[in-house]
Amino acid sequence: MTYILGLSAYYHDSAAALLLDGEIIAAAQEERFTRVRHDAAFPENSIQFCIRQAGISFSDIDHIVFYDKPLLKFERLLETHLATAPFGLPAFIKAMPVWLKEKLYLKKVLREELSTIGECDAADLPALLFSTHHQAHAASAYYASPYEKAAVLCLDGVGEWATTTAWLAEGKDLSPIWQINFPHSIGLLYSAFTYYTGFRVNSGEYKLMGLAPYGEAKYVDLILDNIVDVKQDGSFRLDMSFFNFASGLTMTSKKFHDLFGADPRKAESDIRQRDMDIAKSIQVVTEDIVLRLAKKLQLETGVENLCLAGGVALNCVANGRLLDENIFKNIWVQPAAGDAGGALGAAYLVWHQYLSNQKIISQQDHMQGALLGTQYSDSEIENVLSSAGAFYKKYESDDLLNVVSGYLNDEKVVGWFQGKMEFGPRALGSRSILGDPRSKDMQSIINIKIKSRESFRPFAPAVLVDELSEWFEMNVKSPYMLFVTHLKKDKCFNVDQDVKVQGLDKLKIIRSQVPSITHVDNTARVQSVSVESNPMFFRLLSKFYALTHCPILINTSFNVRGEPIVESPDDALACFMNTGMDVLAIGSFVLLKHDQPDTLMDKLDHRKTDEKRHVSAVELLPGELRRFAISTGVAVSLIFGWFFPWLADSKPDTEVMAISALWIIWGLLLPVTLRQIYKGWMLFGTMMGRFMTPLILSIIYFTLISPVGLIMRLLGNDPLHRKLDSSAESYYVISENIEPENLEKPF
Repeated sequence: MTYILGLSAYYHDSAAALLLDGEIIAAAQEERFTRVRHDAAFPENSIQFCIRQAGISFSDIDHIVFYDKPLLKFERLLETHLATAPFGLPAFIKAMPVWLKEKLYLKKVLREELSTIGECDAADLPALLFSTHHQAHAASAYYASPYEKAAVLCLDGVGEWATTTAWLAEGKDLSPIWQINFPHSIGLLYSAFTYYTGFRVNSGEYKLMGLAPYGEAKYVDLILDNIVDVKQDGSFRLDMSFFNFASGLTMTSKKFHDLFGADPRKAESDIRQRDMDIAKSIQVVTEDIVLRLAKKLQLETGVENLCLAGGVALNCVANGRLLDENIFKNIWVQPAAGDAGGALGAAYLVWHQYLSNQKIISQQDHMQGALLGTQYSDSEIENVLSSAGAFYKKYESDDLLNVVSGYLNDEKVVGWFQGKMEFGPRALGSRSILGDPRSKDMQSIINIKIKSRESFRPFAPAVLVDELSEWFEMNVKSPYMLFVTHLKKDKCFNVDQDVKVQGLDKLKIIRSQVPSITHVDNTARVQSVSVESNPMFFRLLSKFYALTHCPILINTSFNVRGEPIVESPDDALACFMNTGMDVLAIGSFVLLKHDQPDTLMDKLDHRKTDEKRHVSAVELLPGELRRFAISTGVAVSLIFGWFFPWLADSKPDTEVMAISALWIIWGLLLPVTLRQIYKGWMLFGTMMGRFMTPLILSIIYFTLISPVGLIMRLLGNDPLHRKLDSSAESYYVISENIEPENLEKPF
């Protein structure tokens, strides 16, 4: 038996995934445990969960692999600053400290973190392996797919250098074909418009996609004529004078703002019609690029299957266009298409390429419905509910489904916490908030009163797989909610075209028999549910169908705005009590909001306070305070008791040495009494660091980086290739082959 642990961390969406002989045992994102959205920290909790799920000890793991090559990424960072100097000082000062302190020594940092988890010496760990970023994306898409042979397209912001890559995969082999390199990135292009329309980069892109149908594509020509040069084969290059992400701390430049006639929208301010039109325009441009890339890849490879990964692969509107165009016969998208999925892809690379094992082909994909996370027993759930003082009823499985479907039919909003947690950004019927799609008010109720998010954002329908084609223009399964399609015309109402409605007023129009999942363009982001993909959720949908003759439920993630999806019964209970949800179905238990005692909220608040107190208490452990006493005592004794007297040609100062010794003894015996002194010392050190670090980095930047960069550019060397070339037929770069042994190198 071979256990392989894959890791992603230190950028965003940290995660861990564990394989046993090439099959997924477990996978989870760190944010679910820490409750920090898009947490980039080392995935300690995710690793521990994977080990528990497998029922093994850390020493049983045979291979550990990281999803990135940090030294290649640092090379790109340096070359970017050389190419943009002397205009990138703020970005240089922001990026360099974490690299010089941690990321340059990532192999050492990872080994230290892993040895702590494994309670072993770093020397006893398996050799640490490193994939390239896009290689991990491609592996996560192909090896988890049901295909024997496929083309693979990876689209994201940036990895080491690559932003777009194409691959041909067959059996155990995954071969790169061509790529587009930083700073020319479809992901960063979309993120720039996300920023410009007032949403947060790396989390607000799906809001921009949801806003697009409210607008008109007025700015497409403006974008294509000025900002991005798209060739017939789909290759593209950005005019970097419109962007600031390579050298600055914002995504767009003043030239970009002048082009569109205004500064970026401020977050949380009113959304204007021009914002909607811009959203629609960049969505159209993105779809056009994706379609051209896919056509090029199909023409070049001649295969009928396509696999997609990378953050842009979560643009389900573009995915729906790909499906409609029939460029490929079959399309499979990795449900954890972002960086979290890189942990899984890296692990797959070790099994199939480094260890040279063939891929096992099956009719179903290998993701197990993406239900790869934590699961809680009824006894664990009941312990949480009873200790919190919640009022609940326990039901047998069939009775629970009848009760919940009845509440849904009564237009109650239900928190649904069942089985294994999903891996990836979508709730697929295990950690979900559910509602009746036939209700004309349900979208606004869930958006505003429960999720506390923007009113324009649509909700996805979960539909019984056998009824999929009866309600939607889709004839293929969509188990992971990654394709947008139109509702069937006979399910839609004839809306008077003479009624001139613009912007968010379009929300008020009832467009179909299921208005709460029908977007303003009569589309929906569909999840098809089968007994294989999620048995319990399938049974609930079947009960609701039998009761209402509607085989669809609203399915949105069990969380509120700004928080990760709930992981534990504690998370679910807190979210339920702090929102306008009516019902919580958790394991075999059902809770009604109006039945809960007033004291329940107080107990939940006390728990949060206790957790904060615990965190505060462990920040300064006695051992850390003792080390502080010893190090400062020794330093004072050596410097002031011996070194300075030696410089003055005097005897050692015994008084200073005696005081230092007493200080050390005090710290060893009563370390807690040094807490405030330690905090003051750390504050002083932080303040000095904040002053000295920028000063030192500024000197390096202007005396080394800027002169070298200017000389390079005078000699005609621009590593970013920022000039558009209207005469060029293509911007593709032929990819170099990657040998399996390359996994052994962090560069």
